[in-house]
Amino acid sequence: MTNLPSDWRLPETFDSSSGAVRWAALGPAGAPPVVLVHGTPFSSYVWRGVARALARDHRVYVWDLPGYGASEMRAGQDVSLAAQARVLTELLAHWGPAGGTEPPAVVAHDFGGCVALRAHLLHGARYTRLALVDPVALAPWGSPAYRLLGAHADVFAQLPRGLHEAMVREYVGSASHRGLHPAVLDRLVAPWCTPAGQSTFYRQIAQNDQRFTDEIQNRYGELALPVLVCWGTEDTWIPVARGHELAGLVPGAELRLIEGAGHLVQEDAPAELTAELGRFLTAGPRTGH
Repeated sequence: MTNLPSDWRLPETFDSSSGAVRWAALGPAGAPPVVLVHGTPFSSYVWRGVARALARDHRVYVWDLPGYGASEMRAGQDVSLAAQARVLTELLAHWGPAGGTEPPAVVAHDFGGCVALRAHLLHGARYTRLALVDPVALAPWGSPAYRLLGAHADVFAQLPRGLHEAMVREYVGSASHRGLHPAVLDRLVAPWCTPAGQSTFYRQIAQNDQRFTDEIQNRYGELALPVLVCWGTEDTWIPVARGHELAGLVPGAELRLIEGAGHLVQEDAPAELTAELGRFLTAGPRTGH
């Protein structure tokens, strides 16, 4: 799943409240829908292998969040977690007719977890089930490096291009425990190495802070749908102890640990993650909420 550096395309466009969103749908129309949500500083590219595997039995929707990947990047753009949750809610409404009458299952990674939780708890987005993969969901969060970059975004945005790219490569690479294939690292870093991408990289960090999880953290007990929490045991960005804590706050949540995987479980253990998601998505009756 790491030998696909150039054939991942998002041909569709949706004009969201935070800018143009690029997206794609894989799998048979009319199959149970699944929406995959990426985190930061990544893109839907991290889901490519999982998406293609799940698309054998599901209609899989992938998208780049505003300010990420192939989606719109611009000065003054709201790319906060609050804005991304609104955009997810808008996209679900847009995809509704094509995805059938059944609400989708949602699989969300990193700060995509907060996006999915906010959309559900604050905006009434309906899911049949929710899988959270190493999510940003509990305070405190944000590594020392992440907080430093956010606190001095204006300064870092002025770095010479070479220094900026080297920093981003080191930062993205640290999300993997096993090490990223060079072509994969190139693909993940590339959107941040344009003039627009460099400023957007620091903007998205500066706009996000702990208040976006503080606003929903005490409501996880309200989740009344099947929830799976997956965590890489070698995650150095968000320690696995948070997985145990989160699972304990969600009624009936399952916790599955992926041995030997870092924060980017999709790259470190794609087969294991796909197996867990496939099992969860087809387990028992699908009940909307």
